[in-house]
Amino acid sequence: MSLSDNTRDTVRGQPDEPADPEEPVVTKETPLPWKQIMPLVAMRLAEPINLTLILPFLYKMIEGFDIADSPKDISHYSSILYMSFSISQTLTIMHWGRLSDRIGRRPVLIAGLVGILAVSVLFGFTKSFAMAVVVRAATGVFAGNGAVMKSAMAEIADDTNRSRMMALLPLTWNVGSMVGSGIGGVFSNPAQQFPGIFGNFKLFIYFPYLLPCLMGSTVAAFGLAVGLFNFKETLILKPTHPTHEEAASEQPAAAGSSTEETPLLAQSTATSVAPAKPSSMRSLLTPLIIRVMVINAIMCFAYNLCDQLYPIFAATDPRDGGLGLDPRSIGLSLGIEGIVVVYLQLMVYPRLERKYGVLYCYRRGLLFAIPYLVCMPFLSIVAAHLQTSASSLPMSYEYIGMWVILMSLMTMRITSNVMAYTSINMMITNMAPSRADLGFMNGTQQLVMSVMRIFAPAISGILWSWSIKHSLPFPFNSHLVWMLSALLVSIVLWQSYSIPESVNKFAADQPKPIANTEESDD
Repeated sequence: MSLSDNTRDTVRGQPDEPADPEEPVVTKETPLPWKQIMPLVAMRLAEPINLTLILPFLYKMIEGFDIADSPKDISHYSSILYMSFSISQTLTIMHWGRLSDRIGRRPVLIAGLVGILAVSVLFGFTKSFAMAVVVRAATGVFAGNGAVMKSAMAEIADDTNRSRMMALLPLTWNVGSMVGSGIGGVFSNPAQQFPGIFGNFKLFIYFPYLLPCLMGSTVAAFGLAVGLFNFKETLILKPTHPTHEEAASEQPAAAGSSTEETPLLAQSTATSVAPAKPSSMRSLLTPLIIRVMVINAIMCFAYNLCDQLYPIFAATDPRDGGLGLDPRSIGLSLGIEGIVVVYLQLMVYPRLERKYGVLYCYRRGLLFAIPYLVCMPFLSIVAAHLQTSASSLPMSYEYIGMWVILMSLMTMRITSNVMAYTSINMMITNMAPSRADLGFMNGTQQLVMSVMRIFAPAISGILWSWSIKHSLPFPFNSHLVWMLSALLVSIVLWQSYSIPESVNKFAADQPKPIANTEESDD
Protein backbone atom coordinates (compact mmCIF):
# COMPACT_ATOMS: atom_id res chain seq x y z
CA MET A 1 0.00 0.00 0.00
CA SER A 2 1.39 3.40 -0.91
CA LEU A 3 1.29 6.42 1.32
CA SER A 4 -1.50 7.82 -0.84
CA ASP A 5 -3.72 4.95 0.31
CA ASN A 6 -3.83 6.21 3.87
CA THR A 7 -2.57 9.59 4.98
CA ARG A 8 -2.45 11.27 1.63
CA ASP A 9 -6.11 10.61 0.89
CA THR A 10 -6.87 13.24 3.53
CA VAL A 11 -6.96 16.71 2.06
CA ARG A 12 -5.65 19.76 3.76
CA GLY A 13 -8.14 21.86 5.60
CA GLN A 14 -9.61 24.17 3.00
CA PRO A 15 -11.61 27.29 3.76
CA ASP A 16 -15.32 27.11 3.07
CA GLU A 17 -16.56 29.65 0.54
CA PRO A 18 -18.70 32.08 2.53
CA ALA A 19 -22.19 32.80 1.22
CA ASP A 20 -21.66 36.46 2.00
CA PRO A 21 -18.43 37.91 0.54
CA GLU A 22 -17.99 39.96 3.70
CA GLU A 23 -18.41 36.94 5.97
CA PRO A 24 -15.07 35.77 7.44
CA VAL A 25 -13.60 32.61 5.95
CA VAL A 26 -13.86 29.58 8.23
CA THR A 27 -11.31 26.81 7.80
CA LYS A 28 -12.29 23.25 8.65
CA GLU A 29 -9.82 21.17 10.62
CA THR A 30 -8.33 18.33 8.61
CA PRO A 31 -8.95 14.92 10.24
CA LEU A 32 -5.83 13.41 11.74
CA PRO A 33 -4.25 10.68 9.56
CA TRP A 34 -4.15 8.04 12.27
CA LYS A 35 -2.80 5.32 9.96
CA GLN A 36 0.46 7.24 9.82
CA ILE A 37 0.36 8.73 13.30
CA MET A 38 -0.04 5.49 15.25
CA PRO A 39 3.12 3.84 13.86
CA LEU A 40 5.04 7.02 14.73
CA VAL A 41 3.63 6.92 18.26
CA ALA A 42 4.57 3.25 18.64
CA MET A 43 8.12 3.96 17.48
CA ARG A 44 8.39 7.07 19.65
CA LEU A 45 7.43 5.20 22.84
CA ALA A 46 10.57 3.07 22.74
CA GLU A 47 12.98 5.94 23.30
CA PRO A 48 11.53 7.59 26.45
CA ILE A 49 10.79 4.23 28.07
CA ASN A 50 14.36 3.01 27.61
CA LEU A 51 15.89 6.35 28.60
CA THR A 52 13.90 6.86 31.81
CA LEU A 53 13.61 3.35 33.20
CA ILE A 54 17.07 3.72 34.79
CA LEU A 55 16.12 6.84 36.78
CA PRO A 56 14.43 5.17 39.78
CA PHE A 57 17.33 2.77 40.40
CA LEU A 58 20.20 5.01 39.24
CA TYR A 59 21.16 6.04 42.80
CA LYS A 60 21.18 2.43 44.04
CA MET A 61 23.00 1.23 40.94
CA ILE A 62 25.85 3.71 41.38
CA GLU A 63 25.93 2.94 45.09
CA GLY A 64 26.30 -0.75 44.18
CA PHE A 65 29.31 -0.01 41.96
CA ASP A 66 31.10 1.03 45.19
CA ILE A 67 33.00 3.90 43.58
CA ALA A 68 31.64 6.89 45.54
CA ASP A 69 33.52 7.88 48.69
CA SER A 70 30.24 8.89 50.33
CA PRO A 71 26.54 9.06 49.37
CA LYS A 72 27.00 12.81 48.89
CA ASP A 73 29.29 12.09 45.91
CA ILE A 74 26.84 9.90 44.01
CA SER A 75 25.50 12.91 42.12
CA HIS A 76 28.97 13.34 40.53
CA TYR A 77 28.80 9.89 38.99
CA SER A 78 25.19 10.23 37.91
CA SER A 79 26.22 13.43 36.11
CA ILE A 80 28.90 11.53 34.21
CA LEU A 81 26.31 9.00 33.05
CA TYR A 82 24.00 11.77 31.91
CA MET A 83 26.84 13.53 30.13
CA SER A 84 28.02 10.41 28.28
CA PHE A 85 24.57 10.08 26.77
CA SER A 86 24.24 13.76 25.88
CA ILE A 87 27.73 14.09 24.37
CA SER A 88 27.23 11.17 21.99
CA GLN A 89 23.75 12.40 21.09
CA THR A 90 25.11 15.89 20.40
CA LEU A 91 27.78 14.54 18.06
CA THR A 92 25.32 12.50 16.01
CA ILE A 93 21.90 14.20 16.12
CA MET A 94 22.52 16.62 13.24
CA HIS A 95 23.77 13.80 11.04
CA TRP A 96 20.59 11.80 11.63
CA GLY A 97 18.48 14.84 10.71
CA ARG A 98 20.39 15.58 7.52
CA LEU A 99 20.48 11.89 6.60
CA SER A 100 16.70 11.72 6.92
CA ASP A 101 16.43 14.72 4.57
CA ARG A 102 18.37 12.74 1.94
CA ILE A 103 17.23 9.11 2.24
CA GLY A 104 13.88 9.53 3.99
CA ARG A 105 12.50 9.44 7.53
CA ARG A 106 11.63 5.73 7.66
CA PRO A 107 15.11 4.14 7.32
CA VAL A 108 16.58 6.52 9.89
CA LEU A 109 13.79 5.77 12.38
CA ILE A 110 14.25 2.03 11.89
CA ALA A 111 18.02 2.26 12.42
CA GLY A 112 17.52 4.21 15.64
CA LEU A 113 15.11 1.62 17.03
CA VAL A 114 17.49 -1.25 16.27
CA GLY A 115 20.22 0.56 18.20
CA ILE A 116 17.97 1.40 21.16
CA LEU A 117 16.88 -2.24 21.40
CA ALA A 118 20.46 -3.52 21.50
CA VAL A 119 21.90 -1.04 24.01
CA SER A 120 18.93 -1.44 26.36
CA VAL A 121 19.70 -5.14 26.75
CA LEU A 122 23.41 -4.39 27.22
CA PHE A 123 22.70 -1.91 30.03
CA GLY A 124 20.94 -4.64 31.98
CA PHE A 125 24.17 -6.66 32.01
CA THR A 126 26.24 -3.74 33.31
CA LYS A 127 28.40 -4.63 36.31
CA SER A 128 30.78 -1.66 36.43
CA PHE A 129 30.56 2.09 36.18
CA ALA A 130 32.89 2.16 33.15
CA MET A 131 30.65 -0.24 31.26
CA ALA A 132 27.59 1.79 32.22
CA VAL A 133 29.19 4.94 30.77
CA VAL A 134 30.07 3.19 27.49
CA VAL A 135 26.59 1.70 27.05
CA ARG A 136 24.94 4.98 27.97
CA ALA A 137 27.06 6.76 25.37
CA ALA A 138 26.00 4.19 22.77
CA THR A 139 22.39 4.90 23.72
CA GLY A 140 22.93 8.57 22.88
CA VAL A 141 24.14 7.68 19.39
CA PHE A 142 20.81 6.06 18.55
CA ALA A 143 18.58 8.56 20.39
CA GLY A 144 18.12 10.91 17.46
CA ASN A 145 14.66 9.83 16.40
CA GLY A 146 12.91 12.75 18.10
CA ALA A 147 13.99 15.33 15.53
CA VAL A 148 13.22 13.00 12.62
CA MET A 149 9.75 12.30 13.98
CA LYS A 150 9.03 16.03 14.31
CA SER A 151 9.87 16.38 10.62
CA ALA A 152 7.64 13.44 9.70
CA MET A 153 4.76 14.87 11.74
CA ALA A 154 5.16 18.27 10.09
CA GLU A 155 5.07 16.63 6.66
CA ILE A 156 1.71 14.96 7.25
CA ALA A 157 0.14 17.98 8.98
CA ASP A 158 -1.35 21.27 7.89
CA ASP A 159 -2.20 24.53 9.66
CA THR A 160 -5.59 23.24 10.82
CA ASN A 161 -4.32 20.18 12.69
CA ARG A 162 -0.63 20.89 13.28
CA SER A 163 -1.03 21.78 16.97
CA ARG A 164 -2.89 18.54 17.68
CA MET A 165 -0.36 16.44 15.81
CA MET A 166 2.73 18.12 17.24
CA ALA A 167 1.26 17.76 20.73
CA LEU A 168 1.26 13.99 20.26
CA LEU A 169 5.06 13.78 20.32
CA PRO A 170 5.57 15.28 23.80
CA LEU A 171 2.47 13.37 24.91
CA THR A 172 4.07 10.14 23.75
CA TRP A 173 7.37 11.15 25.35
CA ASN A 174 5.75 11.91 28.70
CA VAL A 175 3.59 8.78 28.69
CA GLY A 176 6.69 6.78 27.76
CA SER A 177 8.62 8.45 30.57
CA MET A 178 5.82 7.54 32.97
CA VAL A 179 5.84 3.91 31.84
CA GLY A 180 9.64 3.76 31.87
CA SER A 181 9.88 5.19 35.37
CA GLY A 182 7.25 2.73 36.55
CA ILE A 183 9.07 -0.22 34.99
CA GLY A 184 12.38 0.84 36.50
CA GLY A 185 10.92 1.42 39.95
CA VAL A 186 8.77 -1.69 40.20
CA PHE A 187 10.91 -4.30 38.45
CA SER A 188 14.45 -3.34 39.49
CA ASN A 189 16.11 -5.93 41.72
CA PRO A 190 13.19 -8.37 41.25
CA ALA A 191 14.80 -11.13 43.32
CA GLN A 192 14.37 -8.93 46.42
CA GLN A 193 11.12 -7.21 45.49
CA PHE A 194 9.36 -10.39 44.30
CA PRO A 195 11.19 -13.29 45.98
CA GLY A 196 8.28 -15.65 45.43
CA ILE A 197 8.57 -15.22 41.65
CA PHE A 198 12.18 -14.29 40.93
CA GLY A 199 13.96 -15.38 44.11
CA ASN A 200 15.41 -18.50 42.48
CA PHE A 201 16.47 -16.82 39.22
CA LYS A 202 20.24 -16.52 39.53
CA LEU A 203 20.32 -14.34 36.42
CA PHE A 204 18.25 -11.64 38.13
CA ILE A 205 20.20 -12.01 41.36
CA TYR A 206 23.51 -11.40 39.60
CA PHE A 207 22.06 -8.74 37.26
CA PRO A 208 19.49 -6.95 39.46
CA TYR A 209 18.60 -4.37 36.80
CA LEU A 210 18.32 -6.70 33.82
CA LEU A 211 14.56 -7.32 34.02
CA PRO A 212 13.45 -3.68 33.51
CA CYS A 213 15.98 -3.33 30.68
CA LEU A 214 14.60 -6.45 28.97
CA MET A 215 11.09 -5.03 29.30
CA GLY A 216 12.26 -1.77 27.73
CA SER A 217 13.91 -3.62 24.85
CA THR A 218 10.64 -5.49 24.26
CA VAL A 219 8.88 -2.16 23.75
CA ALA A 220 11.62 -1.17 21.27
CA ALA A 221 11.13 -4.47 19.41
CA PHE A 222 7.39 -3.79 19.19
CA GLY A 223 8.00 -0.28 17.83
CA LEU A 224 10.47 -1.69 15.33
CA ALA A 225 7.94 -4.23 14.05
CA VAL A 226 5.20 -1.61 13.76
CA GLY A 227 7.53 0.75 11.91
CA LEU A 228 8.70 -1.91 9.49
CA PHE A 229 5.25 -3.09 8.49
CA ASN A 230 2.98 -0.06 8.93
CA PHE A 231 4.86 3.23 8.63
CA LYS A 232 5.01 4.74 5.14
CA GLU A 233 7.65 7.22 4.04
CA THR A 234 6.58 10.87 4.44
CA LEU A 235 9.45 12.58 2.62
CA ILE A 236 8.75 13.08 -1.08
CA LEU A 237 11.88 11.85 -2.80
CA LYS A 238 13.01 13.30 -6.11
CA PRO A 239 12.65 10.95 -9.13
CA THR A 240 15.97 9.83 -10.57
CA HIS A 241 15.11 10.00 -14.29
CA PRO A 242 11.85 11.87 -15.00
CA THR A 243 10.62 11.77 -18.56
CA HIS A 244 9.79 14.88 -20.58
CA GLU A 245 6.07 14.22 -20.13
CA GLU A 246 6.51 13.63 -16.39
CA ALA A 247 8.45 16.86 -16.01
CA ALA A 248 5.76 18.75 -17.89
CA SER A 249 3.02 17.25 -15.72
CA GLU A 250 4.87 18.37 -12.60
CA GLN A 251 5.16 22.03 -13.56
CA PRO A 252 1.84 23.30 -12.11
CA ALA A 253 2.52 21.73 -8.74
CA ALA A 254 6.10 22.91 -8.75
CA ALA A 255 4.88 26.40 -9.41
CA GLY A 256 2.88 26.27 -6.23
CA SER A 257 -0.63 25.83 -7.65
CA SER A 258 -3.22 24.55 -5.21
CA THR A 259 -6.73 23.22 -5.57
CA GLU A 260 -9.30 21.69 -3.27
CA GLU A 261 -8.16 18.29 -4.52
CA THR A 262 -4.54 18.87 -3.47
CA PRO A 263 -3.70 15.94 -1.16
CA LEU A 264 -2.09 16.23 2.25
CA LEU A 265 1.17 15.16 0.66
CA ALA A 266 1.90 14.83 -3.03
CA GLN A 267 1.44 11.31 -4.37
CA SER A 268 4.48 9.12 -3.74
CA THR A 269 4.95 7.72 -7.22
CA ALA A 270 7.69 7.49 -9.76
CA THR A 271 6.64 10.89 -11.03
CA SER A 272 6.60 12.61 -7.64
CA VAL A 273 7.22 16.32 -7.54
CA ALA A 274 10.76 17.08 -6.49
CA PRO A 275 10.86 18.80 -3.11
CA ALA A 276 12.31 22.24 -2.78
CA LYS A 277 16.03 22.33 -2.17
CA PRO A 278 17.11 23.04 1.41
CA SER A 279 17.79 26.71 2.08
CA SER A 280 21.30 28.02 2.47
CA MET A 281 22.82 28.26 5.93
CA ARG A 282 22.79 32.07 5.75
CA SER A 283 19.06 32.21 4.99
CA LEU A 284 18.33 29.77 7.82
CA LEU A 285 20.34 31.54 10.51
CA THR A 286 18.18 34.65 10.67
CA PRO A 287 18.22 36.87 13.79
CA LEU A 288 14.79 35.55 14.81
CA ILE A 289 15.77 31.89 14.47
CA ILE A 290 19.01 32.49 16.38
CA ARG A 291 17.11 34.33 19.13
CA VAL A 292 14.57 31.54 19.52
CA MET A 293 17.33 28.92 19.52
CA VAL A 294 19.17 30.79 22.29
CA ILE A 295 15.98 31.10 24.33
CA ASN A 296 15.39 27.40 23.75
CA ALA A 297 18.91 26.62 24.93
CA ILE A 298 18.54 28.57 28.19
CA MET A 299 15.15 27.00 28.85
CA CYS A 300 16.45 23.50 28.20
CA PHE A 301 19.44 24.12 30.47
CA ALA A 302 17.23 25.45 33.27
CA TYR A 303 14.75 22.58 33.05
CA ASN A 304 17.46 19.92 32.88
CA LEU A 305 19.26 21.28 35.93
CA CYS A 306 16.45 19.92 38.10
CA ASP A 307 14.84 17.30 35.87
CA GLN A 308 18.08 15.32 35.85
CA LEU A 309 18.70 16.04 39.53
CA TYR A 310 15.28 14.90 40.76
CA PRO A 311 16.02 11.12 41.00
CA ILE A 312 19.16 11.86 43.04
CA PHE A 313 17.36 14.49 45.15
CA ALA A 314 14.50 12.06 45.78
CA ALA A 315 16.86 9.26 46.88
CA THR A 316 19.15 11.45 49.04
CA ASP A 317 18.78 11.28 52.81
CA PRO A 318 16.42 14.02 54.11
CA ARG A 319 19.12 15.16 56.54
CA ASP A 320 21.17 16.09 53.46
CA GLY A 321 18.32 17.93 51.77
CA GLY A 322 16.63 15.07 49.89
CA LEU A 323 13.43 13.06 50.27
CA GLY A 324 14.81 9.62 51.18
CA LEU A 325 12.58 7.70 48.74
CA ASP A 326 13.25 4.13 47.59
CA PRO A 327 13.35 3.19 43.86
CA ARG A 328 9.70 2.10 43.83
CA SER A 329 8.53 5.39 45.35
CA ILE A 330 10.69 7.38 42.93
CA GLY A 331 9.20 5.46 40.02
CA LEU A 332 5.71 6.13 41.38
CA SER A 333 6.35 9.87 41.77
CA LEU A 334 7.59 10.07 38.18
CA GLY A 335 5.04 7.69 36.71
CA ILE A 336 1.89 9.21 38.17
CA GLU A 337 2.48 12.32 36.05
CA GLY A 338 1.23 10.39 33.04
CA ILE A 339 -2.41 10.92 34.01
CA VAL A 340 -1.89 14.68 33.92
CA VAL A 341 0.07 14.46 30.66
CA VAL A 342 -2.70 12.71 28.74
CA TYR A 343 -5.28 15.28 29.82
CA LEU A 344 -3.01 18.24 29.07
CA GLN A 345 -1.83 17.05 25.67
CA LEU A 346 -5.15 15.82 24.33
CA MET A 347 -7.64 18.20 25.91
CA VAL A 348 -5.99 21.38 27.15
CA TYR A 349 -3.00 22.28 24.97
CA PRO A 350 -4.60 21.99 21.48
CA ARG A 351 -7.52 24.18 22.53
CA LEU A 352 -5.30 26.82 24.11
CA GLU A 353 -2.97 26.86 21.10
CA ARG A 354 -5.77 27.21 18.57
CA LYS A 355 -7.40 29.99 20.58
CA TYR A 356 -4.39 31.96 21.82
CA GLY A 357 -1.38 30.76 19.81
CA VAL A 358 1.95 29.08 20.51
CA LEU A 359 3.52 32.06 22.29
CA TYR A 360 0.70 32.30 24.83
CA CYS A 361 1.06 28.61 25.70
CA TYR A 362 4.84 28.92 25.93
CA ARG A 363 4.69 31.76 28.42
CA ARG A 364 2.05 30.04 30.55
CA GLY A 365 4.19 26.92 30.63
CA LEU A 366 7.17 28.89 31.93
CA LEU A 367 4.99 30.44 34.63
CA PHE A 368 4.11 27.01 36.03
CA ALA A 369 7.80 26.11 36.43
CA ILE A 370 8.71 28.89 38.85
CA PRO A 371 6.57 27.88 41.90
CA TYR A 372 7.53 24.23 41.39
CA LEU A 373 11.25 25.04 41.40
CA VAL A 374 11.06 27.37 44.39
CA CYS A 375 8.94 25.07 46.57
CA MET A 376 10.35 21.59 45.82
CA PRO A 377 13.51 21.78 48.02
CA PHE A 378 11.42 22.85 51.03
CA LEU A 379 9.74 19.43 50.92
CA SER A 380 12.91 17.89 52.39
CA ILE A 381 12.00 19.57 55.69
CA VAL A 382 8.79 17.53 55.80
CA ALA A 383 10.67 14.37 54.81
CA ALA A 384 13.24 14.95 57.58
CA HIS A 385 10.44 15.33 60.13
CA LEU A 386 8.84 12.08 58.98
CA GLN A 387 12.17 10.27 59.20
CA THR A 388 12.57 11.09 62.90
CA SER A 389 8.99 10.43 64.00
CA ALA A 390 6.34 7.76 63.96
CA SER A 391 4.61 9.81 61.27
CA SER A 392 6.63 7.97 58.62
CA LEU A 393 4.03 5.19 58.61
CA PRO A 394 2.42 5.01 55.13
CA MET A 395 -1.09 5.83 56.36
CA SER A 396 -0.18 8.68 58.71
CA TYR A 397 -1.58 12.13 57.95
CA GLU A 398 1.91 13.61 57.71
CA TYR A 399 3.06 10.96 55.22
CA ILE A 400 -0.05 11.39 53.07
CA GLY A 401 0.35 15.17 53.29
CA MET A 402 3.93 14.96 52.02
CA TRP A 403 2.80 12.91 49.03
CA VAL A 404 -0.05 15.30 48.27
CA ILE A 405 2.41 18.21 48.23
CA LEU A 406 4.91 16.22 46.16
CA MET A 407 2.31 15.24 43.57
CA SER A 408 1.02 18.82 43.40
CA LEU A 409 4.53 20.07 42.66
CA MET A 410 5.14 17.29 40.14
CA THR A 411 1.88 18.25 38.42
CA MET A 412 3.18 21.81 38.10
CA ARG A 413 6.41 20.38 36.71
CA ILE A 414 4.77 18.26 34.04
CA THR A 415 2.32 21.03 33.11
CA SER A 416 5.25 23.36 32.57
CA ASN A 417 7.20 20.78 30.58
CA VAL A 418 4.26 19.91 28.34
CA MET A 419 3.32 23.49 27.51
CA ALA A 420 6.84 24.88 27.18
CA TYR A 421 8.41 22.03 25.21
CA THR A 422 5.41 21.52 22.92
CA SER A 423 5.33 25.24 22.17
CA ILE A 424 9.05 25.59 21.49
CA ASN A 425 8.87 22.54 19.21
CA MET A 426 6.07 24.17 17.23
CA MET A 427 7.90 27.49 17.08
CA ILE A 428 11.01 25.86 15.62
CA THR A 429 8.91 23.94 13.09
CA ASN A 430 6.88 27.02 12.19
CA MET A 431 10.01 29.04 11.43
CA ALA A 432 11.31 26.59 8.80
CA PRO A 433 11.35 28.53 5.48
CA SER A 434 10.33 25.39 3.56
CA ARG A 435 9.55 21.74 4.18
CA ALA A 436 12.99 20.84 2.85
CA ASP A 437 14.46 22.60 5.91
CA LEU A 438 12.46 20.71 8.54
CA GLY A 439 15.18 18.11 9.13
CA PHE A 440 17.80 20.81 9.61
CA MET A 441 15.62 22.97 11.88
CA ASN A 442 14.49 20.13 14.11
CA GLY A 443 17.95 18.59 14.08
CA THR A 444 19.49 21.93 15.11
CA GLN A 445 16.99 22.28 17.93
CA GLN A 446 17.75 18.74 19.08
CA LEU A 447 21.47 19.56 18.89
CA VAL A 448 21.01 22.65 21.06
CA MET A 449 19.03 20.64 23.58
CA SER A 450 21.64 17.88 23.58
CA VAL A 451 24.43 20.37 24.27
CA MET A 452 22.47 21.77 27.19
CA ARG A 453 21.94 18.23 28.47
CA ILE A 454 25.71 17.85 28.58
CA PHE A 455 26.32 20.86 30.78
CA ALA A 456 23.16 20.89 32.91
CA PRO A 457 23.66 17.50 34.63
CA ALA A 458 27.35 18.21 35.19
CA ILE A 459 26.68 21.59 36.79
CA SER A 460 23.69 20.38 38.80
CA GLY A 461 25.66 17.38 40.08
CA ILE A 462 28.63 19.52 41.11
CA LEU A 463 26.46 22.19 42.74
CA TRP A 464 24.26 19.64 44.51
CA SER A 465 27.23 17.76 45.95
CA TRP A 466 28.93 21.00 47.00
CA SER A 467 25.78 22.49 48.53
CA ILE A 468 24.94 19.47 50.71
CA LYS A 469 28.54 19.10 51.90
CA HIS A 470 28.78 22.66 53.24
CA SER A 471 26.50 24.14 55.86
CA LEU A 472 25.84 27.43 54.11
CA PRO A 473 22.77 29.66 54.54
CA PHE A 474 19.87 29.83 52.08
CA PRO A 475 19.98 29.90 49.07
CA PHE A 476 23.44 28.29 48.95
CA ASN A 477 22.34 25.16 50.78
CA SER A 478 20.41 22.29 49.16
CA HIS A 479 18.16 24.93 47.53
CA LEU A 480 20.97 26.24 45.30
CA VAL A 481 20.30 24.26 42.11
CA TRP A 482 16.55 24.81 42.36
CA MET A 483 16.89 28.56 42.84
CA LEU A 484 19.34 28.85 39.94
CA SER A 485 16.89 27.04 37.69
CA ALA A 486 14.01 29.30 38.80
CA LEU A 487 16.13 32.38 38.02
CA LEU A 488 16.95 31.14 34.51
CA VAL A 489 13.31 30.29 33.78
CA SER A 490 12.36 33.82 34.84
CA ILE A 491 14.91 35.21 32.36
CA VAL A 492 13.51 33.01 29.58
CA LEU A 493 9.98 34.19 30.38
CA TRP A 494 11.11 37.82 30.12
CA GLN A 495 12.92 37.20 26.83
CA SER A 496 9.93 35.37 25.34
CA TYR A 497 8.19 38.73 24.97
CA SER A 498 10.76 39.65 22.29
CA ILE A 499 9.48 36.85 20.01
CA PRO A 500 7.01 38.09 17.35
CA GLU A 501 3.56 36.60 16.82
CA SER A 502 4.62 35.33 13.39
CA VAL A 503 5.92 32.12 15.01
CA ASN A 504 2.29 31.10 15.57
CA LYS A 505 1.99 30.12 11.87
CA PHE A 506 3.86 27.58 9.76
CA ALA A 507 6.08 29.72 7.51
CA ALA A 508 6.46 27.07 4.81
CA ASP A 509 2.71 27.11 4.16
CA GLN A 510 2.35 30.88 4.12
CA PRO A 511 2.14 32.67 0.74
CA LYS A 512 5.50 34.07 -0.27
CA PRO A 513 5.68 37.73 -1.33
CA ILE A 514 6.13 38.14 -5.07
CA ALA A 515 8.51 40.83 -6.19
CA ASN A 516 6.89 43.45 -8.42
CA THR A 517 8.84 43.47 -11.66
CA GLU A 518 6.88 46.32 -13.18
CA GLU A 519 8.07 49.84 -12.61
CA SER A 520 5.85 52.01 -10.52
CA ASP A 521 4.10 54.98 -12.04
CA ASP A 522 5.76 57.05 -9.39
